[in-house]
Amino acid sequence: MPSPHPTAISPPHRHEPRYKLPVPAAADLQDHLLTACHDLDRLQALLAHACDALLAGFSDATAPLQQRLAQAHRGDEASAARQALDHFGAAVTALQFQDMAAQLITHTQRRLRHCADRLARDAFPGSGAEVAVVAPAPPSPNPVTQAQMQAGSVELF
Repeated sequence: MPSPHPTAISPPHRHEPRYKLPVPAAADLQDHLLTACHDLDRLQALLAHACDALLAGFSDATAPLQQRLAQAHRGDEASAARQALDHFGAAVTALQFQDMAAQLITHTQRRLRHCADRLARDAFPGSGAEVAVVAPAPPSPNPVTQAQMQAGSVELF
C-alpha cells in the first residue's frame, strides 16, 4: 500500500530529511529565518538604547528630588518628594523587562539559527566528507519564567 505522504522517507537516516524540500524553497526559507535573526538583533539594540535612555532620565530626575527631600522643612513638601521618588523607583523596577526581553530575544535567535542550520544541512548536503555544523537548539522552551516584578532593591544592567 502506498504511503499517504509520497515524499516521506521512513525512518529518517543520519542527516537525511524526512521530507524533501525543493532547494529554492529551502534557500528562501533559510533567508527568511536569518533575516528574522537580524531583525531580532536590531530590536535588542533598540530596547537596550531605550532602556539606557530611560534609566539615565530617571537618575537625572531623582537627583534633584533627593536633594529637595533632604532640605525639606515642611511635611507636605517632603511627602511629595518621597512620593515622586517612589514612583520613579517603581518605573526603574519596570525597566527589568528589558533584561527579560533580551533573554527571550537571544533564546528565539538561537532557536531560529538552529532551524536555519538544520535546513541548510538537510537541503544542501555537502560532499560525503563534509558535515554541516548545526548550532545547538536552546535546551528549554522558555528561558524567562518570572511573571511579575516587585519594587525593591534592583540591579539592572
